[in-house]
Amino acid sequence: MRNQLATAALILAATLGAQAQQKPSIVQPQDKTKATPRLNPVQERAKRLSDQMARDLRLNGYQSTRLRAINEDKVAKMAAIEQKNAGNPKLIDEQCGLVCRERDKELRTVLSTSQYSAYYDSREDFYKYDKDYAKLTNAVFVRSVQSPLPASSRGTTIGPARTASPEASR
Repeated sequence: MRNQLATAALILAATLGAQAQQKPSIVQPQDKTKATPRLNPVQERAKRLSDQMARDLRLNGYQSTRLRAINEDKVAKMAAIEQKNAGNPKLIDEQCGLVCRERDKELRTVLSTSQYSAYYDSREDFYKYDKDYAKLTNAVFVRSVQSPLPASSRGTTIGPARTASPEASR
């Protein structure tokens, strides 16, 4: 009994000693001044399209993950085509159509027969949905570059300070 008490006391002392040597874990407050990571415009565009397609086609987790990867690749290609051929909508539509056909082939291996049939019937709608979003975000970007405003200006502008007349301070 006495040996057991001595052993228990030694174990307790060793445990307390080991805990005392460990660095205390202090929870650091989150720095709210740092910006949260944001997706680049192409990734945002691909995510938005993928979300719409996953919802409309009722995809499972695996299918959604594969769809996102496919769309990130295809949207990046289409964005590069749009940037390279700006001002030539016929060429853009022609080359983007080829990219969409690549997507069709890849989706055939990911979607079930009924899902692919639903996708095939709606692919023009998905293409229009993506194209409209690209136009909208491009227009907002161009406007922001042409006439930049402070983030929270609400339409106000900064001008020279007005000096108060001596009579106004009386």
